[in-house]
Amino acid sequence: MRDSEHSWFGPSLLDERLEAPEEQQEFKRLWLGFMTARATLALVLLLLQGSLYLLGQHNSAWLVLLCLGYFGATLMVRVAPQPRRLGQTFDRFWLASIGVDLLVFTLLQLLHGSSINYTPLYALPVLQAAVLGSLILAMGTAASITLLLLVYGAWLYQRTEEVAPFIQAALTGAGSFVVAFLAHQLSARLAAEQQRARRSQHAMRIQQQVNDLVIDALTDGILVVDVRGTVHAANPAARQMLQADERPLRHTPFNLADEPGWQALAELAFQVFTGRGDFQHADVGVEHLGQGSLRLRVRTRMTTAHWGESEILCVMFLQDLREMEARLRTEKLASMGRMSAAVAHEIRNPLAAIAQANALLEEELKDPQQLRLTQMVRQNAQRLDRIVDDVLNISRAGKLTASFEPRVLELNQSVQRIVQDWSQQTGSASRLGLHLASAPLAVNFDPEHLRRVLVNLLDNARRHASAQAGAIQVHVRADPSGQALLAVWSDGPPMDPSVEQHLFEPFFSSESRSSGLGLYICRELCEGHGAAIGYHRARRIARDTLMDGNEFFIALRRTAASPAAVARNDSAP
Repeated sequence: MRDSEHSWFGPSLLDERLEAPEEQQEFKRLWLGFMTARATLALVLLLLQGSLYLLGQHNSAWLVLLCLGYFGATLMVRVAPQPRRLGQTFDRFWLASIGVDLLVFTLLQLLHGSSINYTPLYALPVLQAAVLGSLILAMGTAASITLLLLVYGAWLYQRTEEVAPFIQAALTGAGSFVVAFLAHQLSARLAAEQQRARRSQHAMRIQQQVNDLVIDALTDGILVVDVRGTVHAANPAARQMLQADERPLRHTPFNLADEPGWQALAELAFQVFTGRGDFQHADVGVEHLGQGSLRLRVRTRMTTAHWGESEILCVMFLQDLREMEARLRTEKLASMGRMSAAVAHEIRNPLAAIAQANALLEEELKDPQQLRLTQMVRQNAQRLDRIVDDVLNISRAGKLTASFEPRVLELNQSVQRIVQDWSQQTGSASRLGLHLASAPLAVNFDPEHLRRVLVNLLDNARRHASAQAGAIQVHVRADPSGQALLAVWSDGPPMDPSVEQHLFEPFFSSESRSSGLGLYICRELCEGHGAAIGYHRARRIARDTLMDGNEFFIALRRTAASPAAVARNDSAP
């Protein structure tokens, strides 16, 4: 069975389309070799006959002219622009190459007589026909040589009546058949082996490319480490985990001992090579200076040594424990999400009963204080009903669509009211700065949803900001592209790249006590209203100094609405 049949890719991808250029190149090398050998042999014969003629060993100029013509014929074929394959029969190219050889060698034997034996030269055309042509052509060439030698032997027998030339012709002919058969078999075997080797090489190359693509796309980091702690290969995920700052990680190879934060990995590799206990699984910490520690789960595997200890390599598989824990939380909270949807359905019935009972009670009451209480119950019941709708929408589709009714509000007034309420409730007025737009900005957004989004962003900023004045800032401005921008900035430290990458994903959080749903719900609420939310590092003036900080921004769609409509929507609960 061919090797390509054991490959994933099979012979369909490794057929003549891939092998034809290489086969042509291989045939060209063989063809040039034989043509060069013919030209070299012709030059040697020309020099030999010329030397014999000048030394007076023979006085026939026809031998020199014959060798000169043969040398010119071989050069013409040698410098041909394209190599020619031999066919199955005695075609024109056979006559121009092998036929010329047979004719010249026979004429040399006839003209020179029995003083020099040119019979060994017939081996060249036999080998050429066997390697560059088919078995039939090689046997035909051997048969032609045998017939020529027998004719020559008959001519000598008529002159000398000796049978030795017949015996020599028979032996030379038999040897020509044997050489033709063996040379063709060896050539065919070599060609098959080369084709199989090329096919295996192509399959290995393609599989190597696929392996590289798969390894590069893995979310788990992979390191290949030797006994000295030198990393010979690292996929992008591993480079991201080991990267200590914004500078790109140096190219492989590099040593784990080069960075102080990688000492835990270097010690683990040393312990694996020295065989101290079972270190197939271990949890280590990679220290990133100024960015905290990254907890990794490391699995190690050893390669098999073939030529000595220096050939042993350790393959480390790195997993971010935060992402592993987030996936576990995702699985747990997914079932809780289904349960919450069922609970939300159950809340609707008693909530409707409460709202209806409150409406009936409001009809009977006359006291203003009691009516104020029923109004509070009605407003909070409506708010709970909207929250239930949001939970159901998120649990059903995972995205909020255009199911929300379009609401128009004035962004400056709404943000100012929400920020003031939040600062009073949290006692953060001393470190909060509010910067509103110079002109009114009417946008499409539900007021309650805007409150939920903005309060969530303010709570996150309060959690990570310092206690200094201006540590938290809210900016409202008009974008030159026609959008309204709402930004919440804080002077907290920069986020870890792995956290920033998953900021708005559900159930992902850098804190173990957080469910990771806050920013996800903010994104869903924004997208449900055609807005976009994002994060970047930004510079703001705080305490008379230009400072770097974390900023969450929301791009909202502006709308043309009458002041009465904006005021009516802003006053709605």
